[in-house]
Amino acid sequence: MQKPWYKQFWPWFLIFLPMSAVIGSFVTLGLFTKNSVDLVSEDYYKEGKGINVDLTRIHVAKGFQLKASVVSTDTGLIFNLDKGKLPIYPALKVTFTHRTLPDRDFERTISSDANGNYRISLDTPLSGPWFIKLEPHNKEWIIQGKVGFPTKTPTVLLD
Repeated sequence: MQKPWYKQFWPWFLIFLPMSAVIGSFVTLGLFTKNSVDLVSEDYYKEGKGINVDLTRIHVAKGFQLKASVVSTDTGLIFNLDKGKLPIYPALKVTFTHRTLPDRDFERTISSDANGNYRISLDTPLSGPWFIKLEPHNKEWIIQGKVGFPTKTPTVLLD
């Protein structure tokens, strides 16, 4: 006498293969929804037009002969600005942008000491690659660059 189908090996083996693919799909979907990455901007056209504005601001910074560097310390960051042809050291808006984690992006407004050093105190030290933009309040010029933190030697921000 033959066993019923549910007591045999092959039907369960054949059911197991597609079921494992279905379960794997749901696990992958769950991981994707919890850990989504925002690499594409929703307003890419407007940002593309803004690149030309940034390029003219970079040329203005070159005209003023501005140079900047950044170094990390145990308590924060120190920016050094060579003011070039500017009469004073302006207050700066510093924008930190992480490559893949937009929830970590932040901005700070900082002012300098007499030597052109700008200091930022941070609760937790930065690590990994960051894109940094320095600009005055009137947004006349911009200096920007990529920095890998932590860095004990000054990293020049290319304008």
